[in-house]
Amino acid sequence: MGIPTLITTTTASGDSDVAFTNITSAYDEYMWVLTDINPGTNATALWINFSDDTSSWSYDLSKTSTYFNPIHRENDSEAAIGYRAGFDAANGTEYIRLAHDDTGSGADESFAGILHLFSPASTTYVKHFYARGTNYHHDNYVTDGFIAGYINTTAAVTAINFQPDQGVFDGVIQMYGIS
Repeated sequence: MGIPTLITTTTASGDSDVAFTNITSAYDEYMWVLTDINPGTNATALWINFSDDTSSWSYDLSKTSTYFNPIHRENDSEAAIGYRAGFDAANGTEYIRLAHDDTGSGADESFAGILHLFSPASTTYVKHFYARGTNYHHDNYVTDGFIAGYINTTAAVTAINFQPDQGVFDGVIQMYGIS
């Protein structure tokens, strides 16, 4: 792994989305660190999508991805790991799930994770990404999500958008370039 260079930090406070429109060819790998992402509405997922459009920022690129996650209840009544077929994308343009669908909105409930995107400026190959994040479910258990996939375009990816599936969210998202 190369050396991460902090590019920008965005603090969301009651925001319906956060976009980073400064993905360039300066780095071959980009990384976003998400800290204390807390939705304003209980039982909310955090979603992502990508754009190759530098004028209207339409977040509609085709993606294929997979998602699995272990869970563990706070009272120790359940622990499991499972593949989440319903969270996958099969060359779809819709937003894909970064955080589990039921992140709680309480002060002690939030999401934290890291997302990596590789070779976004390539105009030859598709763009691969993976993420790992943990969140505290509104029903008192922790989930640990593993997401991986690719953006099915040979156009340069220039932007990413983070948004909850409902309402607004608070938290910090840092963008790094890795050289």
